[in-house]
Amino acid sequence: MKSYRDNGAVGALLDEYELAVQALQKLIATVTNDQLVSIVDPDTDDLDCRSIQTILTHVVRAGYGYAIAIRKYKGEELAYWERKTHSTISAYQQDLERMFAYNEQLFADYPNLQLEEYDPDKKIKVTWGQHYDVEQLMEHAIVHILRHRRQIERFLLRMA
Repeated sequence: MKSYRDNGAVGALLDEYELAVQALQKLIATVTNDQLVSIVDPDTDDLDCRSIQTILTHVVRAGYGYAIAIRKYKGEELAYWERKTHSTISAYQQDLERMFAYNEQLFADYPNLQLEEYDPDKKIKVTWGQHYDVEQLMEHAIVHILRHRRQIERFLLRMA
């Protein structure tokens, strides 16, 4: 039986984030290392979306980026995560585990973190220019994984 975190909205966000990560991990467990590096969309202008490898590199880096943006908002001085490209699925599996743990640690480090912010001037401005409160940014993080999981599913269909 599935266990759930018992800390309200934060628990719900982390539970759903973890489910999204696990679904992605389950999918990529079926990917060969040849499929990982195969260029599936050579015509895209988005270099993060040419292969399963580039997608996973992007997903991991972005996953760290959301937590780092929140930590910076709280006053921490951190650099954004460097892009790390791997040639094996197992390395990405490990990166996804560590990335989720990093996000989970954010809420352990800030147990009273305010999720909702109604004042637009107090929202977090992320690197691509949008403004989010913590809850919105974490919801974006979840959907980001779901969207790229779907993209990888479609890449696998194209490679079949």
